[in-house]
Amino acid sequence: MTVHTETFFAGTSLSERFASFRAQLADKAAKRRVYHQTLSELESLSNRDLADLGMSRSMIQSVAYEAAYAE
Repeated sequence: MTVHTETFFAGTSLSERFASFRAQLADKAAKRRVYHQTLSELESLSNRDLADLGMSRSMIQSVAYEAAYAE
């Protein structure tokens, strides 16, 4: 006895899913670049410059994260 089963993915084609995957990777890479650039720029400021912005050194990572990943 032979059983033949056909399975179709309802929705998008393989090329559409691949394009979506590439778009997600590009979006994540762009956010990572924003995070690292913001982090670098804030870390290069003096304590006095940070105080003028109302920030301390301990806030730099969270501010950079928020700048990149807040939606």
